[in-house]
Amino acid sequence: MSLNRYEEALFSYWEKSPDERRHWQGKVTDAARSAGQPGESARTLERELWDHFVERSPHVPALRELGVGGLRRVSLLNLAEHIIRLWGPPPKSGKPAGPVP
Repeated sequence: MSLNRYEEALFSYWEKSPDERRHWQGKVTDAARSAGQPGESARTLERELWDHFVERSPHVPALRELGVGGLRRVSLLNLAEHIIRLWGPPPKSGKPAGPVP
């Protein structure tokens, strides 16, 4: 999966900030539990990720650099999908559990 530079910067920030990473791991778990339609949790997380990016930008140099000249809205959907795969529950198997012949 390819992440844009905003997504890369945010993910790198979490690697250096364990408290932030734990916070987002919890959000992913909660979003996965309450997911309705496929992709709904990713879209919801994407909006929350952007709010988080805007909130943290003034305080985190790597994020602030991306907003020089004014912060423009970019999609963080790839990051949302990535962290769901990374931190979310494992996908359910399509095969029913049963004895193996």
